[in-house]
Amino acid sequence: MKDCIFCKIINNEAPSKTIYEDELIKVIMNINPSTNGHLLILPKEHYVNILDVDEKIISHSFKIIRDKLYPLLKEKLNCEGLTIAENNFLGQEIKHFHIHLTPRYQNDLADYDYNKDLLIDIDEVYSKLNEE
Repeated sequence: MKDCIFCKIINNEAPSKTIYEDELIKVIMNINPSTNGHLLILPKEHYVNILDVDEKIISHSFKIIRDKLYPLLKEKLNCEGLTIAENNFLGQEIKHFHIHLTPRYQNDLADYDYNKDLLIDIDEVYSKLNEE
């Protein structure tokens, strides 16, 4: 896609700090990281989100996470965990499917309890998800 910054990065028309690359994906450092070593996995083909991405990209990406990227982050940065995330529509700043790899460290302040006051009862959510 002509105006997509990730497509430009993939085509070497925009700079990036590439950590890994093969025929299907390019893995770059996030220029706005949440923690040290925050990476983005970019498919080389343009897909908007999870609803249109080819499943071979997903399976290949997770294989690379498991076999190469997570071990690299553990060895080189001594991370103690890894959060894997992918945004669709709301929260998706760049409309090119990508996976966030956020290394986790003790006391890193990455906090996933920020919506506690907005949550409804789990039984109500369960009922809604199981309605016919």
